[in-house]
Amino acid sequence: MVTPRRRRTVQALPDHLVRTETWNGLRPGDPVEIEGPALRSATWSFRAHVRNDQNGAESVEVLGGRPGQHRVRSFLPGQVFPAGARKAGKPSLDEAPQLPLG
Repeated sequence: MVTPRRRRTVQALPDHLVRTETWNGLRPGDPVEIEGPALRSATWSFRAHVRNDQNGAESVEVLGGRPGQHRVRSFLPGQVFPAGARKAGKPSLDEAPQLPLG
């Protein structure tokens, strides 16, 4: 027997949270690497940047995980790197934004 899922209503963000879909040269879907979680063969893509105007806290939302997973996770900006940058020893996107030229 299949039970119906409860419908979840999407609520608007509180006024003190500012969510943007671009950050330091990233757009939704851009591949990123995450420092911290040791998930073997996990892949991540940028989703959004969130800033709390009340306390100044920032986080970066990413989508992905192990193959076949589509989980949303939030990380500190210093944990988010451009694809391939961690292996090359390059700084995080928080330290060195990848801003477009022109």
